[in-house]
Amino acid sequence: MATYPPPTPTPTPTPTLVPTPAGPSTGIVIECIFFDGLVPVSESDEYVQLTNSNSVEVDLAGWLLRDIADDTPSFVFPAHPVQPGGRVRVYTDEVHPEWGGFSFGRGTSVWNNNEKEPDTAGLFNPQGQMVSEKSYPPGC
Repeated sequence: MATYPPPTPTPTPTPTLVPTPAGPSTGIVIECIFFDGLVPVSESDEYVQLTNSNSVEVDLAGWLLRDIADDTPSFVFPAHPVQPGGRVRVYTDEVHPEWGGFSFGRGTSVWNNNEKEPDTAGLFNPQGQMVSEKSYPPGC
């Protein structure tokens, strides 16, 4: 009977890790919060300003803006295209068509400016993923 040398182990190839490319940025971000309104008591003129920093138009249909520090209030956007470089605002209780005409419709202030810890606004895409958040100061 012939003797054969033991088999030589074959090395298992190590896979090359290739980073998964990130999806395209939504481009919509919270630019700033005007948190200390000029209207006494209700501060109806407070607002959150969003900007489209992308190079393509983004439709806000189904997007959600919420005070994530208090988990309320929330604003769900209707269909509204925002051009590249365009801006929209969501006011506490005013409607300004030149800024999109959006309002929380709330009779009292949203953004707390009397405590050491400011509120934080969160912006969520239609899939429920937070894509931007912002606290203050500074404001707008």
